[in-house]
Amino acid sequence: MIKTIHSKAYKQLLSWLKACREEKGLTIRQLAEQISVHHSIVWNIENAERRLDVMEYVQYCQQLEVDPMIGIKILNEER
Repeated sequence: MIKTIHSKAYKQLLSWLKACREEKGLTIRQLAEQISVHHSIVWNIENAERRLDVMEYVQYCQQLEVDPMIGIKILNEER
């Protein structure tokens, strides 16, 4: 079984999250501040250096004002 952090579906999810952040005009540091984490955590998540857990994912989506189900659909489509 492939590690999920290296799967095509996970990379698509991360690309979507990064695009959403950029569409909101937020830097990595700004988003990190809004979700109360160090900016390196957001950078590591977006660059697949750190796995994003479910609760973090939902918080990330809430801060970006996007529906978490869109990301779930991305994961399903890429499997």
